[in-house]
Amino acid sequence: MTDAASLFQPYKLGDLTLRNRIVMAPLTRNRASSGDIPNDLMVEYYRQRASAGLIVSEASQISHQGQGYIHTPGIYTEAQVAGWRRVTDAVHDAGGSIFIQLWHVGRVSHVSLQPDGAAPVAPSAIRANTRTFIASGFVETSEPRALELNEIPGIFADYARAAANAKAAGFDGVEIHAANGYLLDQFLKDSSNHRTDAYGGSIENRCRLTLEVADAILKILPPEQVGIRLSPLGPTNDALDSNPQPLFEHLVRGLSARRLAYIHVIEGIAGGPRDVAPFDYAALRKAFSGAFMANNGYDRALAIKTLDAGAADLIAFGRAFIANPDLVERLRRNAPLNDLDQKSLFGGGAQGYTDYPALAE
Repeated sequence: MTDAASLFQPYKLGDLTLRNRIVMAPLTRNRASSGDIPNDLMVEYYRQRASAGLIVSEASQISHQGQGYIHTPGIYTEAQVAGWRRVTDAVHDAGGSIFIQLWHVGRVSHVSLQPDGAAPVAPSAIRANTRTFIASGFVETSEPRALELNEIPGIFADYARAAANAKAAGFDGVEIHAANGYLLDQFLKDSSNHRTDAYGGSIENRCRLTLEVADAILKILPPEQVGIRLSPLGPTNDALDSNPQPLFEHLVRGLSARRLAYIHVIEGIAGGPRDVAPFDYAALRKAFSGAFMANNGYDRALAIKTLDAGAADLIAFGRAFIANPDLVERLRRNAPLNDLDQKSLFGGGAQGYTDYPALAE
């Protein structure tokens, strides 16, 4: 295959036939209404981008406890489900497919966002050296407390409920957010997980929570409707591992045994350099029976090269989709891309959200 043909080939993902190999990556934009409910603006935003082979929605908290930033949508109340149903209907009416990313931020939160002003939860009581976004702007995260062993089944129940709600909201599937230093990644990485029980210490123990979350979701949805996002190298939100290669190969073998639809792998540092440290992503691809979705720093040329080399099945584009609602057509034509307005990334209204021009405009 030559030129851009590989990017625009349909791809069979479970029962879905994606019209191209271009995925819109999950992008937090902090535009949800009071009650963390998807609104008219979000309906239009996703509808504009429905030409992607697959949209993975912005991360959506599975519970009030799972929230780490203001105005991010949830998937745990009836009103949130109804709001998301309007989004999925709009995407489907435009011929698109959409998964929702299920999120528990763990320690990357602030007491002002937590139920009754409680401390955020984490594998261990270690504060993340990072910031979060609250009503007053960006602030340091709050000191977390370690999850008690008897609380962990409640986390599984929250994920299962979120998966059932995603189905009710009309999503084609779910993506488990196990990347970027949020709760599941915090359990995976040895810098943030100092537990001495069944969920800490060895690689097997640190992978346990993520695999058991997958099991809880798989009681609700078939495996072809479940993907997962991973970031082996971090260090987003202060989550690092001293030896990520064996950790993530073990995890991916466990995910493969559960026959998940895809692994969505951030290569390098999210939004940063791809070659930050040596890592054999091909080993993850080899260890996994489903689709390999590659992410981070992809442009048209690198996407084509990667697909043509058989190094990935799907390519996720993030920020390019923010400024280019018609990114698929621009990639097809090799047309120039709109510039990104950094000031409007988080919060606000239509400006820098639904007002980026398409090519025809």
